[in-house]
Amino acid sequence: MSEAEKVKKPGKLSRVKAEFNKIIWPDKKTVGREAVAVAVISVLLGLLIALLDIVLRYGVDFLISL
Repeated sequence: MSEAEKVKKPGKLSRVKAEFNKIIWPDKKTVGREAVAVAVISVLLGLLIALLDIVLRYGVDFLISL
């Protein structure tokens, strides 16, 4: 065996650990702001879908009654 073949490759676990150490975790303030943003957008989209549902329901009912 040559010298290059004798070099031990890092194991899968050590590679995972090295990648895990590269993660940049957000701070508590950032997580809170993003959670509030997700909640607000979810409520707004829910209201928009409800409004579209009401409009379409009355529109279809009007067309059926003609």
